[in-house]
Amino acid sequence: MTSEQQGRPYDLEERTLLFAREVRAFLKTIPRTIANIEDGRQPICSSGSVGANYIEANEALGKKDFKCRLRIARKEAKESSYWLWLLDVGDCDPVEHERQRLVQEANELMKIIAAILRKSE
Repeated sequence: MTSEQQGRPYDLEERTLLFAREVRAFLKTIPRTIANIEDGRQPICSSGSVGANYIEANEALGKKDFKCRLRIARKEAKESSYWLWLLDVGDCDPVEHERQRLVQEANELMKIIAAILRKSE
């Protein structure tokens, strides 16, 4: 089954944009505690930064710049996963399931970007 058949776009720019949008939608579903409000700012930034840095990598001035931007995108995907785990989702199973799905997507993006980096050596 291809990624498009699984509901995920094949184009990485589109997929990272979708990830950032889904993180923002997810944050609207969690309890509004002081910790969640503060911690929720972090995955907003890091999830958006994955795609922004991937786009920057594609517009890189050279191979060194390309690799640097990809490393940042990979780091931001990993950071997104961390912040998503830190959030308090309460006892709501559907919300917890969505968090796990987003963490999995962050991990998959991290692996895809790592593979691109390996192939660019």
